[in-house]
Amino acid sequence: MATLAIMRVQTVTFQSERANLKNWRAFETEIEGPEQGEVLIRIDHFALTANNITYGVAGDSIGYWQFFPADDPWGCIPVWGFGEVIESEHPEVPVGERLYGYYPMGTHLVIKPEKISRGGLIDGAEHRAALPPVYNQYSRVAADPAYDPEREAEQMLYRPLFTTSFFLDDFLLDNDFFGAGNVILTSASSKTSLGLAHLLHRNRRDACRVIGLTSASNRAFVEGLGCYDAVYAYEEVADLPVEPSVMVDMAGSAPVRAAVHGHLVDALKYSCAVGATHWDAATVGGGDQVLPGPKPEMFFAPSQIQKRLAEWGQEKYNEMMAEAWQGFLSASADWISVDAQRGLDALSATYEAFLRGEADPARGYVVSLQAGH
Repeated sequence: MATLAIMRVQTVTFQSERANLKNWRAFETEIEGPEQGEVLIRIDHFALTANNITYGVAGDSIGYWQFFPADDPWGCIPVWGFGEVIESEHPEVPVGERLYGYYPMGTHLVIKPEKISRGGLIDGAEHRAALPPVYNQYSRVAADPAYDPEREAEQMLYRPLFTTSFFLDDFLLDNDFFGAGNVILTSASSKTSLGLAHLLHRNRRDACRVIGLTSASNRAFVEGLGCYDAVYAYEEVADLPVEPSVMVDMAGSAPVRAAVHGHLVDALKYSCAVGATHWDAATVGGGDQVLPGPKPEMFFAPSQIQKRLAEWGQEKYNEMMAEAWQGFLSASADWISVDAQRGLDALSATYEAFLRGEADPARGYVVSLQAGH
């Protein structure tokens, strides 16, 4: 089996302090190459979105810190990206194989490929064995009919989040919108909200009205998208119509959640906790808040995915996802411009902008820590 003559590889990983995401470090170490049954991947680039901040906020409660372990008190926030196998000690995964999936914000990753098929594989590393399977899968892009090398940025930025959007839409429809006519999306400019708003607006026009809640600074951007029936700033919660509604909470902000619950009370038929883009005021899944109306329920996309895989089968699942994905790509082509960045300084600046809530919603941030790739 041909491998590249790599004995030692210098690696860099961007790590956050688990208890305080504002603190970060660049952790440098050395990899001596993969052991038997493993492969070494060069991480070419990855997307950074508000959803990754949610991974950090929910790192302990949902297990995101476990994917790429780090020494206390540090953790590696997972990101979605593309990498290439540069050294292989596995007979079925050759050097040059390009893989799309879950990576640390860094330069390299060693995985132990298992359950290998033409289309993909999983990392069978022991520390990932108990984690949700959907996050352990890597797509072999050579066998992916939807893969476009010119649109890797869009795939990294949107596809993982759109999967959550797709299954939120499916979950709401499956439950007949809990008897509500309005669906209120907090953090309306976030990519997960955009995907859900698009699906609701396109496919559910007769079933619901899509209402966005966003910051005053992002309001014009959200209104210009064309997939929200109405847009309110967070300061205008008291102006929301008191009608049967579902809240899909991407922001995770305790004050915003309390304001919506307090205004709608019994008119709020379901409170769905999804994200934590307002990480500094976030309480994952509603926390210990005592609120008027329904108790917030945490939505975990892998659970709905496994349910539908069992009911639909893999082929139907793939067909439905592909059709919805292509429709979203067409609709969103002019919404966001790709901002390709390189280096630790660019990554840290963008990461800190997301923490401050100042990242531009009209830009999609794609980062590489590779020096010359």
